[in-house]
Order: sequence, then structure tokens, then C-alpha cells
Amino acid sequence: MKITQASVQDVEKIAILFDKYRQFYEQAPNLDGCRNYIQTRLENGESTIFMAQLENGETVGFTQLYDSFCSVAMTPIVYLYDLFVDESQRRTGVGKALMARAEQYARENNASRLSLETGIDNTKAQALYEAIGYVRNTEFYGYDFRINS
Repeated sequence: MKITQASVQDVEKIAILFDKYRQFYEQAPNLDGCRNYIQTRLENGESTIFMAQLENGETVGFTQLYDSFCSVAMTPIVYLYDLFVDESQRRTGVGKALMARAEQYARENNASRLSLETGIDNTKAQALYEAIGYVRNTEFYGYDFRINS
């Protein structure tokens, strides 16, 4: 398996997995919308995507990162917003490898932290995060103000 940074040429490979990822979060299938979303992020340099590929070239996972800032610490931060591993490759180290590459990216960009959120009921992902050193936030509550549903 190898982890590489996705480019616009990889949109189709990522879009298929991104559509599965969204379905995991109970969204309707929308491959065209996924293609457009991923292509726009990559063309505009708005996100960084790393993808996991098997020796045969099959793309089996991805993570999407967004750069931001912490104004209190006055440092860059990185949000690991999406992480998905194809069901056939779960528990094989793909997720852990993608997480390690995300950490490397954050370090390379002098980020003070790498942050993520996951569903309260996504205990498998929580177990991975905690096993590699992530600490659950107990200092702050998260709030959302929905503009469009």
C-alpha cells in the first residue's frame, strides 16, 4: 500500500470513495456532486487529500484536510475533516496510515494541532483515534448554526 497526495487527475478515484463516505453519514448517493466537490477543492487549492492505494493501483481510502488558524495561539492548525476506508480494507492499517500521513502534513506545515470530529456513535473510529494518541476534547462544547439544511 502507498499513500499519495491526490491531484485533479485523481478526482474520479476519490469521488467514488467520497460518495460512499457521505452515504455512511446517511446522505443520498450523488457521484456527480462528489466529483464536482472534490474537483473544485483540488483546483482551488482549498483542501489537501491523501489517498491510499494498493499495489494493484486500487484506491481504497482517503483523508481530506483543511488548513486554518488558531487565533489564540496565533498558529496554523489542520482539520482532518474526512477519513474513509473502503469496507473491504478496514482493519488492515489503511486508516492508521492515512492518519500518519495527515500528522506528517500538519508537522510539515508547522501546525500547532491536527483536529477532527466524529459521530458520537462511531466507536470504531474513536478507538483508532485514541489508540494513536488523539485526546477527546473535554474543554469546549461544539455548536452549529444551520444556515441551509
